[in-house]
Amino acid sequence: MARSFIVGIDLGSAVTKTVVVSARNGESAEVLSAVSVPTRGVRHGYIVNISAAADSIRRSVQLAEKEAGIQIKRAYISIGGISLSSETALGGAIISKSDGEVTGFDIKTAIASAEETLALKNKKIIFSTPVGWKIDSKEVPGKPDGMHGVKLEVKMFYVTCLSQHLDDLISAATEADIEVLDVIPSPIAASHIALSERQKAVGVILVNIGAETVSIAIFENNILIGLSVLPIGSTDITNDIALGFRIPLEEAESIKTGNIMSVNYPKRKVDEIVEARFSDIFELVDGYLKKIKRSGLLPAGVVITGGGSGNGLVEGLAKNMLRLPSRVGGEDLLSHIKGPARDSTWFVSFGLCMIAREGNTDRKSNVSSGNKAKGFVKEFLRQFLP
Repeated sequence: MARSFIVGIDLGSAVTKTVVVSARNGESAEVLSAVSVPTRGVRHGYIVNISAAADSIRRSVQLAEKEAGIQIKRAYISIGGISLSSETALGGAIISKSDGEVTGFDIKTAIASAEETLALKNKKIIFSTPVGWKIDSKEVPGKPDGMHGVKLEVKMFYVTCLSQHLDDLISAATEADIEVLDVIPSPIAASHIALSERQKAVGVILVNIGAETVSIAIFENNILIGLSVLPIGSTDITNDIALGFRIPLEEAESIKTGNIMSVNYPKRKVDEIVEARFSDIFELVDGYLKKIKRSGLLPAGVVITGGGSGNGLVEGLAKNMLRLPSRVGGEDLLSHIKGPARDSTWFVSFGLCMIAREGNTDRKSNVSSGNKAKGFVKEFLRQFLP
């Protein structure tokens, strides 16, 4: 029977994760492999050494090939890093048909005019979506196709990154003998696993606390309306503990994860150190929410994922500082998977596979190679939904 494979690679600052999924026609999808290796050559989410990063991808892929029993040549890969940012732009077009009916041509013209207003020096667009339409200055719910008027206006949302960072990521994958099918922003990939459609509809923020960065993605009306990456992460907590107790980093990491606790490291002092750094993180998050006028205004609250979400203080601090309902992204979402891939640090790599299956046509890709991978069946998608 015909088989198809989808491979998702998450090149993080600390760990590189590769997930392989397969589906036979008429059968439910199967997770063939979920492996991770330490990352080299990446700092704050962007590549500082292409060869070292390529070696990280290569080692992860080789383990995945061995575990899955297949050869991997193509993959979907995530992009994060502090150069990832978002902005909005307005565009418009005079409706072309004599009877004033809005057509696909008018929509494309309005979207193109919005992009022309962007200052894209040294940047590339890696995601774009319309967040609002107007006809003759009146807001239009949904899509404007087939409606009538004189002028069509659009508000567009864009995710961009530095061109060099995107090029370096593709170069590292190519050096590892992997053809990149598409590059997808990490917060968007993770949202496909961590968030439900209902949460995205009423308003929610996804906060991923990684090793060296914290990424933020805000959704409302099932549309991405905000995205930012902060140059801070759980490694900063390790560094704070090391300085606070004047101990080696390895020992500080063990204290942070709860593997070491004694009279020499009082829990109260450890908690104070951890709380101070988390407070810094959520203060920055709230600053971004204020910037887009959503502070304290997201009914579905905050969902926290990533390696830094495992600390018991994080949920309460997020609730108090952001003034929103708060919860940690549940391990139960991946509990059916055998092996270590059971926590929210895997959401990005599994999310890549979901996006590949959905074939999101609203995305704007800067990678043109290969066809969209196919083969997932509905059972695979259902098993990840909250």
